[in-house]
Amino acid sequence: MLDFFSEVKLELEKVTWPKRNAVINYLGLVIAISAVVSIFVGGVDFGLTKGLEYFLK
Repeated sequence: MLDFFSEVKLELEKVTWPKRNAVINYLGLVIAISAVVSIFVGGVDFGLTKGLEYFLK
């Protein structure tokens, strides 16, 4: 078991980790895209709900 964790540590040292600025930029992009998609889905849901209410009256 100890060999496994030492090998994991060696492999993690080989990883090229992204820089702090890149992570912050990607985080902003993910938040922006999530907001746009949620607004779109909410709008479609609202429109379909109102349309269904109109036809069922």
